[in-house]
Amino acid sequence: MLDIKFVRENPELVKENIKKKFQEHKLAYVDEVIALDEERRATIVRGDELRANRNKISKEIGALMSQGKREEGMALKEQVTAQAKELEELGKKENELTEKVTKLMMSIPNIIDDSVPIGKDDSENVEVKRYGEPVVPDYDIPYHTDIMETFDGIDMDAAGRVAGNGFYYLMGDIARLHSAVISYARDFMIDRGFTYVVPPFMIRSNVVTGVMSFEEMDAMMYKIEGEDLYLIGTSEHSMIGKFIDTITPEEKLPLTLTSYSPCFRKEKGAHGIEERGVYRIHQFEKQEMVVVCKPEESRYWFDQLWQNTVDLFRSLDIPVRTLECCSGDLADLKVKSVDVEAWSPRQKKYFEVGSCSNLTDAQARRLKIRVKGENGNYLAHTLNNTVVAPPRMLIAFLENNLNADGTVSIPEALRMYMGDKDKIVPTK
Repeated sequence: MLDIKFVRENPELVKENIKKKFQEHKLAYVDEVIALDEERRATIVRGDELRANRNKISKEIGALMSQGKREEGMALKEQVTAQAKELEELGKKENELTEKVTKLMMSIPNIIDDSVPIGKDDSENVEVKRYGEPVVPDYDIPYHTDIMETFDGIDMDAAGRVAGNGFYYLMGDIARLHSAVISYARDFMIDRGFTYVVPPFMIRSNVVTGVMSFEEMDAMMYKIEGEDLYLIGTSEHSMIGKFIDTITPEEKLPLTLTSYSPCFRKEKGAHGIEERGVYRIHQFEKQEMVVVCKPEESRYWFDQLWQNTVDLFRSLDIPVRTLECCSGDLADLKVKSVDVEAWSPRQKKYFEVGSCSNLTDAQARRLKIRVKGENGNYLAHTLNNTVVAPPRMLIAFLENNLNADGTVSIPEALRMYMGDKDKIVPTK
């Protein structure tokens, strides 16, 4: 969320940013929020005037009463009573205007970084760099669920009967591989100096609206009926929420955290064959990384975060590439994002396995995440990135490590989590 003062002073810049994000329907929000804010500030000024006048009159009433001028004193009391009613109405009006301003401000997108390419959607994202040589073997690579089934490693039919579409049972070596990837990712990030955290898997509505846009909330979040609680779509939500309404001493920054959680998402809309199986599902597990830092350090940490994901995938011999997300593909709170995509030898193309985002002070402003510096308090910057999300990671892992005989090789880095196996063998 932008600073309302910034919007007042830079309306044309804010409108130009909206155009770059191809959200022309929001252009009217800028003038509307400025007008509402002006009215709100006038209401506050009038209230302050009335309170100052009331204090002054109260002193005059005391003086008149002590002088025996009861009639004049009572007349002034009537003025105080009338002003009290006006103050009450002004308070209600101020609250209503504040709510309207906040709602509009939360719909106006953050100012994107100058380096972000302009484009309407993810089809216009720009490849930055490739890591590792993508290989297409001379034997067929089956669909990922077909690979899993040769190990008796997945049962989506039973999951459908139990929970509906978008769920799965993982079993045997595939389930163990899933856990191994999570454990390896956890230790990988700990070795890089990040603090391991297991956060709450539910958050309150004020945290939800603090970490994401209304559009994301509607598309992603599951609401707990009868409770002010939502299931998290990623641990970033509760991890950033951890710092709500806090003031952290500057010397304790940066806070570098890596968190594990299950994730729950609605995943609205119909999807093609490549997004079936375990690619796009309602429940999955993920290792995440989150940084809270000083504003001048957020660019540095942005590059560190996406590089961590690249390094992890390369340590498992999976080719990846990085993509610079274009303006139209950025969620409203983000100023810059880089996606990490893994190579799919079956599809002969890359697919998304992680997304790194710099939100600057947007979440911090909504959640009042502040830093205590030498010259006073200021808003922190927040960043997040996927370490691994095993359903998609499993797709990339199985396809890139599948052998012609149907076995799957286990890279050395992962063997200690797989009982020292160097491969897993199909049961079918």
